[in-house]
Amino acid sequence: MLKQQSSAVDASLRTFDLAMLTIALPTAYHLRDALLGNPRNLQIYRVESFWPLLAVTLLLWLITSWMFRVYDVYRTRPIVTELSRLARAMALVALAIAAGGYFSKHHEVSRLFVGLYFVVSFALLVSNRIALRKIARAARRRGYNLRRFAVVGTGALAEEVVESMAAHPEWGYQFSGFILEQGAPLPQRRPVLGKLESISELLENNVLDEVVFAVSRDHLEEIQGAVRLCEEQGIEVKICLNLFNVTIGKMAMAEVSGLPALSLSSAPRDELALVAKRVFDVVVSAVMLLLVAPLFAVVAVAIKLDSRGPVFFRQRRVGLHGREFVFYKFRSMVEDAESLLESLRERNEVTGPVFKMKKDPRVTAVGRFIRRTSIDELPQFWNVLKGEMSVVGPRPPTPNEVRKYKPWQRRRLSVKPGITCTWQVSGRSNIDFDRWMELDLAYIDQWSLWGDVQICLKTIPAVLGSRGAH
Repeated sequence: MLKQQSSAVDASLRTFDLAMLTIALPTAYHLRDALLGNPRNLQIYRVESFWPLLAVTLLLWLITSWMFRVYDVYRTRPIVTELSRLARAMALVALAIAAGGYFSKHHEVSRLFVGLYFVVSFALLVSNRIALRKIARAARRRGYNLRRFAVVGTGALAEEVVESMAAHPEWGYQFSGFILEQGAPLPQRRPVLGKLESISELLENNVLDEVVFAVSRDHLEEIQGAVRLCEEQGIEVKICLNLFNVTIGKMAMAEVSGLPALSLSSAPRDELALVAKRVFDVVVSAVMLLLVAPLFAVVAVAIKLDSRGPVFFRQRRVGLHGREFVFYKFRSMVEDAESLLESLRERNEVTGPVFKMKKDPRVTAVGRFIRRTSIDELPQFWNVLKGEMSVVGPRPPTPNEVRKYKPWQRRRLSVKPGITCTWQVSGRSNIDFDRWMELDLAYIDQWSLWGDVQICLKTIPAVLGSRGAH
């Protein structure tokens, strides 16, 4: 019954959101008219021209809301998290609509209207969420929409579960009592429903919506029968696992050939978001390679006239999980730069296994310019298009640098390397090696599509200002 209620709430919320997105159309239309002095006599401003935009927007919203898990369990989710997901989903829809309008050269839709539409839509969606929460809390204060739960176990983990639920009365959870494991002491100042071996009778004699198992790893086998009884009676089960002291990786349930498995991963794991990231990489790299093709020819001629050697610098670099690939840049140094490196090692200006030097004598005249303007990095969009790199990600190290990594630094290889990342927009060569690694790991831990877009936007002024470029 509760699952049916939850599904009904989810369906209602989706319906209300789609209604808000639809209502936003005439609202934005009239707002635009008010701002422009009601120019309805112009053909391009007729409301009928905006209905295709609405249809595309609703379809995109269904996709992005799924990507950002907008309609996940709402009861225990903080309002900040919910609004953040709403904002990211709506921003991606707006970005897709703007990109579609730009590439299709469609000028019949007012840009002012499109901007107003998304502002109004987001405001209505936020109002919808706030109103829903207020209604739900008011109902729970009156005893409606409550979920009664029991906790199996009496240890520190079980107490933490009860205290966490009690700290959030807005969630609407009502604690019924503990169910004792065999030989467990009675908890202080807490109600007790009975013992685990009598759980069949307990489920029959008590109204319980959920049973939370908060037991130690030594007692997992003992709860199998109790879990099965709860499932048979349609009572939701949650199992709080405290198997390992995990501080970096995120736990999730997975399957290996149909067998349940506990998955630990410290890298981004949202498959749909990662697919979207790859689509973003392909589109951006393809567009960039087409746009800068004329510049490639000019730079190639300048490099050949400035010094002997090839136009492109090729080097083995390390990518995802240690995979090596050929990395491309415009050559900015003399032809035998690699052989001269050892003679300059003592003049290294940064810590760690990397080599950085402000006035590197190996850099050519053209090389100084293309380095300062980051033009030398442009060929890496070919690596992105091939799937060896990403637009945003930690910079790819050399095999020699990786061999000198500390164990904790190797985690930066858990994602594809990129052309730009937090390090690029935070000072580049002005940052020491350990801080550089910390920034890369923070990027991995906090990764999101919206974060990638923000880094791309911050890269533009960093490149134009030549910040930290040597």
